[in-house]
Amino acid sequence: MLHYRAYSSDESMPWVTFIHGAGGSSSIWFKQVKEFRKHFNVLVIDLRGHGQSERGRWKKGDSFKEVSHEVIDVMHHLSIKKTHFVGVSLGTIVVQTISKHYPEYVSSLVLTGAIIKLDIRTKLLLWIGRTTKRFIPYMLLYKLFAWIIMPNRSHEESRLAFVNSAKKMCQKEFIKWFSLTRMINPYLDRLQIETNGSPTMFIMGEEDYLFRAPVEELVRRDKALGLVTIKNAGHVCNIDQPEAYNQQTIDFINKIEASIGLSKTV
Repeated sequence: MLHYRAYSSDESMPWVTFIHGAGGSSSIWFKQVKEFRKHFNVLVIDLRGHGQSERGRWKKGDSFKEVSHEVIDVMHHLSIKKTHFVGVSLGTIVVQTISKHYPEYVSSLVLTGAIIKLDIRTKLLLWIGRTTKRFIPYMLLYKLFAWIIMPNRSHEESRLAFVNSAKKMCQKEFIKWFSLTRMINPYLDRLQIETNGSPTMFIMGEEDYLFRAPVEELVRRDKALGLVTIKNAGHVCNIDQPEAYNQQTIDFINKIEASIGLSKTV
């Protein structure tokens, strides 16, 4: 089973589950856990090969579906029947996959630094990574990617948080995760934010120059989706501007909970 930390103080409170991105770990939510525990039961998970979760779990043909199923296994273990999911970066693809295949477990989705489409720059970046991943040390590649995705001085803390988490991985695990990027674009085309009716909010950093534009375009087309843009923040806006991020996310989840409560009384 994946490594996790669960903070439950009141069974009547809703659950919020945090899913990190590739190379990160549950530790990247350190600026959220304390504040969210005041309002919700909180679950943070290390995805396979990350943080303290077991390495070597990969089998031939494994995809985001298998990764997402492991998250559901943790929920089964803890008897969590439903949760609000908060994902960041590649973790938003895991969260969307859960919503597609296991919608009955989803109360809402918060997609942070969401990856919904790859432009020519990100395609080129991933191609370089796939071409060189077996003979260039993975940490050198990861540091390069982190700098390209989070280039500003104001992103330094979030960049270092992901780099330090990635140090706990190994070359083999990095290669396995990076292999998933080969299927990202066609997979995203099929996924197309299939939320199965789950309330969904995107929360993007104003300076997330690689991934923000496709999200803005999608939200313009689909008025049912929400978008919050955090000023002076990059791709990992939950670290860059935690106070604004926490407030916006908590407010969104509380509104969803209020609407659920109202529907139960009608």
